[in-house]
Amino acid sequence: MKKRSVLIAGHPTSVSLEEEFWEALKAIAQTRGTSVNALIEEIDTTRTGNLSSAIRVFVLNAVQGRA
Repeated sequence: MKKRSVLIAGHPTSVSLEEEFWEALKAIAQTRGTSVNALIEEIDTTRTGNLSSAIRVFVLNAVQGRA
């Protein structure tokens, strides 16, 4: 698991995710024509738990065709 720094609404924060989730998140962002930071900001606006978990759920839903 690797910790990475991201900007959310202009504020730096760190997120720890397994490499497979980071790669999937980058692929989703590229498919959507957006940056990883912008995609994480979008996920952040709808999350109810911690950010790392919300990203994992988002990636899972995207892979299953629900995002």
